[in-house]
This record gives sequence, C-alpha cells and structure tokens, in this order.
Amino acid sequence: MILTPEQELIRDSVRAYARERLAPNAAQWDRDATFPREALRGLAQMGLYGIAVAEEWGGAGMDYL
Repeated sequence: MILTPEQELIRDSVRAYARERLAPNAAQWDRDATFPREALRGLAQMGLYGIAVAEEWGGAGMDYL
C-alpha cells in the first residue's frame, strides 16, 4: 500500500504515541480491564477522533485509510 506523505506522518505519529504512552501500560490495563481517560485524551489531542469527519463539522476531512 502506498501512503501519501500526510498519511505517513499520521501513521508515524500514532505509532510513536502508542509505543511511548500505551505499550508500557497495556499489559496492566488488560489485567485490570481498564483504559484510562488520560490515554484517550492524548489520542483526542492528536485529532484522531475526528480524522474522517468533514472539516465543516470540525474534523480533519480525511479518509478512513
């Protein structure tokens, strides 16, 4: 699959966030059956919740890829 430079940037940013903020705690969160709000906030701050939402509605206006 060939990604655009913008898609590669998003992929790399999400990968780094997951490696640095999620992976170190993932096993414990699995054992506790939790996922902290702070981790969700970080994803939201990256703009990932609205990535496929139209810009006119406050999203990034990107595709699902």
